[in-house]
Amino acid sequence: MMSHRFRICGLLLLSFFLVACGGGADSSRVATGNAEGVLHFGNGTEPQGLDPHIVTGVPEHHIIGALFEGLVTKNPYTLEPEPGVAESWDISNDGKIYTFHLRENARWSNGDLVTAEDFRWSWERALTPELGSLYNYMFFPILNAEGFAIGELDDFSDVGVKALDERTLEVTLREPTPFILQLFDHYSTYPVHPATVLAFGAPTDRFSQWSREDNIVTNGAFTLTEWQINSHIRVEKSEYYWDADEIKLNAIVFYPTENIVTEERMFRDEQIHFTNEVGLDKIPVYRAEQPELLQIAPYLGTYYYLINTNKEPFNDVRVRKALSMAIDRDLLVETILENLFLPSYALVPPGTLGYEPPKTFGYDPEQARQLLAEAGFPNGENFPAFDILYNTQENHQKIAVAVQQMWSETLGISAAPMNQEWKVYLDSTDNFNYSISRRGWIGDYVDPNTFLDMMITDGGNNKTGFSDPRYDQLILREAPAMLDQDERFKLYQEAESILMNAMPIIPIYTYQSKHLKHPSLKGLPANIMDYYNWKYVSLEASE
Repeated sequence: MMSHRFRICGLLLLSFFLVACGGGADSSRVATGNAEGVLHFGNGTEPQGLDPHIVTGVPEHHIIGALFEGLVTKNPYTLEPEPGVAESWDISNDGKIYTFHLRENARWSNGDLVTAEDFRWSWERALTPELGSLYNYMFFPILNAEGFAIGELDDFSDVGVKALDERTLEVTLREPTPFILQLFDHYSTYPVHPATVLAFGAPTDRFSQWSREDNIVTNGAFTLTEWQINSHIRVEKSEYYWDADEIKLNAIVFYPTENIVTEERMFRDEQIHFTNEVGLDKIPVYRAEQPELLQIAPYLGTYYYLINTNKEPFNDVRVRKALSMAIDRDLLVETILENLFLPSYALVPPGTLGYEPPKTFGYDPEQARQLLAEAGFPNGENFPAFDILYNTQENHQKIAVAVQQMWSETLGISAAPMNQEWKVYLDSTDNFNYSISRRGWIGDYVDPNTFLDMMITDGGNNKTGFSDPRYDQLILREAPAMLDQDERFKLYQEAESILMNAMPIIPIYTYQSKHLKHPSLKGLPANIMDYYNWKYVSLEASE
């Protein structure tokens, strides 16, 4: 979508047209942005919000990563943890106690110091059951964090998070956790400004105005200066950020580019430097004509369908397996997906730190028909019509139509693709108001656990109804305690076998990231997490 923020560049009659400074080949947003240090960024959808303890989406992550900072951050080239608010940390010999030393000059955007108590308070807020954070399980490696989050413990002082003094935060883990620093650079663990949150209501108020324009106080490299719904969000370099001298951009403007046709047109017209997506039909064109503008890379993510296992007839595992076995993923990848992706038969992408997921099923139309018949629906007779829910985007629609046709031809059942705007789609899925729903999961850190732990019983991002005590035991207890990686991966394989035999999800393909990138944009490298660290980003002025 085009920005609604315009300046009149000359004495032109508004009845004829309104010209935006930056509208034309010689004065595009890109050219102006390059000269002024302003990045124009296609961000996919209008964000659900900017509260790091509430939101769950990738578009929100991009903006929150500019506004807030955690104890550690991530190098976009190596994906290794780097110091953030914490300038250093110590680890006990048994690997269970991390002591973080915060920077003297870490400040909030109002000038307040960022303290260890800010982190302790924020983590208590994120884990308080009444807040309903969908990412609270990210804290569960911390001693007693899970017990507090599910209401078994009432006193947060029993949780392994202590502010020893203004600049020292001590975190005690339940077991040594190899990927814990990667959790601490995830936005769900970012601090929020306690006084600001409290000024607009209770800490657990999910609909508070504290994170809106003119109210929000942040501690990252940028501050929120403008939010025009369905138009753009603008963030500007923060004078209080501890490493402000190293920030190369003066501002970032995020555009909700849900319509990828419009987004590609904006890129061609030099209205944005970077696209969130590329239409599948456009990739061959760019490959042939302007391959230097394409950024395609392996991506730590899986595209899959959720199944509402609480709803008939999808509460029958035979039905769920039939649906999965009836999808010809190879054909889908070849015909619809331009051979960009790999067919997927599990939740965890293959090769994640060397982990190989189990393959418990394949494309088997005969077996699919037999299972459906055993469930009481021979040749699809009497199977109720249902919807395939997806958030509005052309690529999701193409996949849903193809899957619909496969189910119709192979099983004789009727499914109808149904699109919803992002926030409505999230609400429908969160409230189990669906039968089959499109989902994509991008790893929050490089470890199989980042996929498997979301499917624990009542996990914030487990929206299927799936529950298995052995699965929970493996993911929450046995695997984290296993220091040997090969042994830990064997436990993950056992857990993933349980998951895929229950089939609460239908894996479809392993992602690759796909973007269009202007040559002037530097410091935004391709990596398997499609992770952006805005501290590294710069723009080269046009010649």
